[in-house]
Amino acid sequence: MSREYKIKCKIPGSEELDLMFQRLPSPIHRNPLAEIYNYKIEADGFYFIDKLVDTKTASLALRMFIDAALLSNQTVEISEL
Repeated sequence: MSREYKIKCKIPGSEELDLMFQRLPSPIHRNPLAEIYNYKIEADGFYFIDKLVDTKTASLALRMFIDAALLSNQTVEISEL
């Protein structure tokens, strides 16, 4: 079970993405070993999957993607798929 989100936006520049990637929390829960979240950079924005393993970590990561999108866009469209 998971929740999937689409963040439609113009992709930020490589410097902004690099900073975000450096700050992202680990997507791996260690005990038990499980994936917390995953993402994909697409032509029209970000695709984000919350695996519902650790909502605190996943929500922090999702917020970081939204913040990165807002750096390069005045408006961002977020939808749950």
